[in-house]
Amino acid sequence: MLEKVILVICDGLGDRPIKDLGNLTPLEAAKTPNMDKLASESECGMMYSLGRGCVPGSDTSHLNILGYDYREYYSGRGTIEVTGVGMKLQEGDVALRGNFGTVDENFIIKDRRAGRIRGVAPLAQALDGIEIDGVTFLVKPGTGHRAAVVMRGKGLSSAIIDADPHKPDVPVREVTPLDESIEAKHTARILNVFLKKAWEILQKHPLNEERRKKGELLANYLLVRGAGQYKEVPCFKERYAFSGCCIAGGGLYKGVAAYLGMDVIDVPGATGLPDTDIEAKFMAAISNLKHYDFVFVHVKAADSFGEDGNFRGKKEFIEKIDHAARLFHETSENTLLIITGDHSTPCALKSHSGDPIPIIFRGTGVRVDKVAAFNERDCTRGGMGIITGMDIMPQVLNLFGKLPLTGA
Repeated sequence: MLEKVILVICDGLGDRPIKDLGNLTPLEAAKTPNMDKLASESECGMMYSLGRGCVPGSDTSHLNILGYDYREYYSGRGTIEVTGVGMKLQEGDVALRGNFGTVDENFIIKDRRAGRIRGVAPLAQALDGIEIDGVTFLVKPGTGHRAAVVMRGKGLSSAIIDADPHKPDVPVREVTPLDESIEAKHTARILNVFLKKAWEILQKHPLNEERRKKGELLANYLLVRGAGQYKEVPCFKERYAFSGCCIAGGGLYKGVAAYLGMDVIDVPGATGLPDTDIEAKFMAAISNLKHYDFVFVHVKAADSFGEDGNFRGKKEFIEKIDHAARLFHETSENTLLIITGDHSTPCALKSHSGDPIPIIFRGTGVRVDKVAAFNERDCTRGGMGIITGMDIMPQVLNLFGKLPLTGA
């Protein structure tokens, strides 16, 4: 009988055929003997995390995969990002996620990630604690170029547009309210004042002075988006009777887990960047089966390579994942192993898409099919067929014999 679960989500795993790779996707072109072997011992399929016709965000897709319908439980990415860096929200707070990006003198965005700057702690510290008209701004660094922002004060609302237009070579957006409420107007006005003040501070910051001398892109603007307010959700353990933990490098994914009441396990070398120690993550996942029933592991950088259009880098990173995946060959038969992605990030688009991603279930009681390779086209022939993210946890419960009887 199954007793434990390891769920591995490779962010942005899926792709589209690339001419320079012989019309293969990076996953198809990569040498993946270990994941292919795991697929040959599994029931395989293809998964739309949000369903057909939707382009998933990483936040909404993870909620669905973990069994929380985003249409009911999503409260804005800001709340999840903030939770992921260890910030505690209070009633009435507005949470936002942000990038330290590069703008020119006309506030035209030149790079949304400031050349993928690796560390922004000094910049976040310079903005942390600024107060404007009774509203305090709390700013903490995330992974790489990312940051988390909390607005704390009276009369705030998350009904505001993003300052980040989500693309380069256009002006930053003035934040405006999404409704006519006094709270939304108040929040938009104060946030605009803060962003202007933040720009003035960042322009002169010693870290940017150093980058200017080196000819590097300045991290001189905080592009905020995903405003949300605190919302209580059912705890993962109470919902599924599994004690759960998360192993991840990126703040968002730690945030999703913490938002659902999972413990977050810090693993040395888990950076959320291309240099992340995947083997350390997988070893930690296996060792934590002693303490938890359900271990969620997130691996980030395939998504980053896709967003940069770097198909060779994506292929090579997938091969790193595969090399580490050899560790799963020796997991006990009573452990259900699930490997999938959260969405596709085609290198040609440099953004997320609505294309499905492969998924495998391996463990006792699984009906092994005839698929022998883990990739987009082979897994379409799997016994699981085409599923959605919200189908995953019911299938887990089914394999554990925990689904209730429907009917007499």
